[in-house]
Amino acid sequence: MNTPLFRSVRAGAVLALLLPLAGSSSVTDWAARRPTAPAAPAARPLQGAKPDPAVIAQFGLYNNTKLQQLITARGKQMTAISDRPGDYGFTVVDSPIINAFATPDGHVYFTRGIMAYFNNEAQFSGVLGHELGHITAQHGKKQSRNNTIAGIGMILGSVLAPRVMQSVGGIVQQGVGLWMLKYSRGDENEADGLGVKYSTKIGYDASYMADFFQTLERTEAQSGSSIPTFLSSHPNSADRYTRVKQLAAQAKQSAGRKTFLVNRDQYLRSIEGLTFGEDPRQGFVENSTFYHPDLKFRFPIPSGWKSNNSPEQFQMQEPNGKALLVFLGASGNSLDAAAQSLAKSIGVANAQAQKTTINGFPALVFEGDQQAQDQQSTPAHVLAQLIQDGNSIYAFVGLASPTTFGTYVPQFQQAAQGYARLTEADKLNRQPEHIHIRTATGTQTLASALASAGIPSKRYEEMAILNGMKTTDKLPKGMLYKVVGK
Repeated sequence: MNTPLFRSVRAGAVLALLLPLAGSSSVTDWAARRPTAPAAPAARPLQGAKPDPAVIAQFGLYNNTKLQQLITARGKQMTAISDRPGDYGFTVVDSPIINAFATPDGHVYFTRGIMAYFNNEAQFSGVLGHELGHITAQHGKKQSRNNTIAGIGMILGSVLAPRVMQSVGGIVQQGVGLWMLKYSRGDENEADGLGVKYSTKIGYDASYMADFFQTLERTEAQSGSSIPTFLSSHPNSADRYTRVKQLAAQAKQSAGRKTFLVNRDQYLRSIEGLTFGEDPRQGFVENSTFYHPDLKFRFPIPSGWKSNNSPEQFQMQEPNGKALLVFLGASGNSLDAAAQSLAKSIGVANAQAQKTTINGFPALVFEGDQQAQDQQSTPAHVLAQLIQDGNSIYAFVGLASPTTFGTYVPQFQQAAQGYARLTEADKLNRQPEHIHIRTATGTQTLASALASAGIPSKRYEEMAILNGMKTTDKLPKGMLYKVVGK
């Protein structure tokens, strides 16, 4: 989105389920762009070379022409020599999560998070070949439809609250994992082999892919995070490093050439300025409050609730999955028009609505039950609170089962009543960190180079992992290395 509302990724199924509530990738242009969600998997077109709108709604595009050209160029090279050439696509998405994935329709996605941790084009190429291998070997078509992007198409066609509640209590806890197919060990081994094969064929040293797996293991060990990364959606094994090294050595012997590309300096220079980690400009949570510096608003999060930030909306989830509160942009030239559109989108008929003010802003509140679409469904009860802030209209949409709805009304109301303009300078001026490439001025350890670059000692290990090194490794004069800063 041009002026992102919510870009960092934490939601999975809930986002997909509620996409019809939004309809575009930015608060500033939601009213102008309201794509229609497909009704069933069979209706979803094969995207191929075009990124899937549902994936982009989840992650957002990363606006970096140089990196987009790199992934497209290498992807097309590999496609041409692959076992199943086709009109495949390759896209860098705007997520700090360290991951790469391929969808069954023939599209490969790399997050900016994983781009930050590659240290040469050979690593990048090996992982790209691995993901393309999942496509050419048709691994995605072996998966359950409920675990694929095609399955999300079916979810998009239904916004019944019971399915939302099930997702809140279960699937959503996988975070972005819903978007990543869970492959068998056999599929992973085959994709590793194809990654080696394809990257070697276009001239790269595939052994560096194995080195990258070690970097990923270090990131997971350091973070202790449950947020899915490449190794959680692509199961690792103790012998994977050795196996890939052996495959790469065999591929190089059979390639009929003596030299293979690594392109370390070239790759590092290409990621100069890459956004690193969360981007606070797209919204951030601090002390149970959500702040959006670019759009200049704030509101509280119910105490103890989990939150998920995405390009489309900000979600707040009761810890046990019994209630959901979603903040999003509402399209319409007036509160009445926006409320009517929203009610239709989420399937609320005969809603009881009234005009009011919320914290000094013109507002409209409506309440009602979602319509059941089949006999097995038990609709949720909905409270929607729409706030007009200048030319923008935002909505807090609270959902819970009819039997427990009353319990959560105070939390729904407190969040909306806490909506206010953001005026604190330290929040308005919060900036993201970026990757910067530095040059060693003399033979020195990585730790001493980091010290010279002004990196605090508490971040030395983090920077060592980012560089695929140890803090004690020696850098010869003129060697490039990464640091992180504003």
